Amino acid sequence: MGKLALLFPGQGSQKIGMGAEVCREYPEARERFTQASEILGYDLAKLCFEGSEEELKQTVHTQPALYVTSCATLDALRSRVKLSPFAAAGHSVGEYAAIYAAGAICFQKGLELVQKRAQLMWETGVSRPGTMAAIIGLDGETVQALCREAQESGVVAVANYNCPGQVVISGEVAAVEKASALAKERGARSVIPLAVSGAFHSPLMVSAGDALYPALREAQFKQARFPVVVNVSAEYNKSGVDFAPFLTMQISGSVRWEESMRLLIADGVDTFLEIGVGNVLAGLMKRIDRSVRVLSVEDLASLEAAVELIQSHNAEESS
Repeated sequence: MGKLALLFPGQGSQKIGMGAEVCREYPEARERFTQASEILGYDLAKLCFEGSEEELKQTVHTQPALYVTSCATLDALRSRVKLSPFAAAGHSVGEYAAIYAAGAICFQKGLELVQKRAQLMWETGVSRPGTMAAIIGLDGETVQALCREAQESGVVAVANYNCPGQVVISGEVAAVEKASALAKERGARSVIPLAVSGAFHSPLMVSAGDALYPALREAQFKQARFPVVVNVSAEYNKSGVDFAPFLTMQISGSVRWEESMRLLIADGVDTFLEIGVGNVLAGLMKRIDRSVRVLSVEDLASLEAAVELIQSHNAEESS
């Protein structure tokens, strides 16, 4: 077995029931949800475990729910086994859970930042309306060119380089529609409009990043225990000082997920744990490199499997 890395999902992975099984079994996870409810001012556990899909998919709820579920699941796993990964990465808001996992920020401060981020992104989506669409079947360079061509209709940019053949665009409605039409003309297998509250990871979100930056600067991130591959550069970062600008730029910049995963694989990572909810990142990895293993950890059975996997990994490293 090679190196191990931790992955944390972003918006789109949420679902009712997220975190429920792990919280029933592990006090460490329950404590995270209790703390979160006090910080947020509403019962997050009730929303995640038995709330409505409509309420959960609202950005102001989705982002804190994902962060808390990922951190709670991680802490439950850590209560069972020593976890010493090579690195971590998180998709969009998942990057905050990755930074928490690396010990560069405490749970409470991370949640406060995520809550503020979600509110600012939602407000910006209202003041500068936009939309997003997934382009299936075209490469990143082709989609970049389509966005440049469509800019006569308004702001549009690549939001996510997710995996080969899956690129997400974001921007003003007319420009996204123009780029989508061009994509179909150029041979895209499909173009899927996304149900979002704003043009995330596009220039329309610059003001949200600017508004979040002071809070990020005041957060006093610490030196990480292991590197986090940050979305905007697809490079390793351990410096606490640098997390604030990276997270600021991330709100309006592209999530370079495919590059991030290829960096980890090139450096010897062959086992990934997707921690929190769903298997979206595992699905992307199948398109990036089928030779690596991804275990999605979201319930008791998958957490048990992760414990066995890590114990085996640790035994190999110590032998």
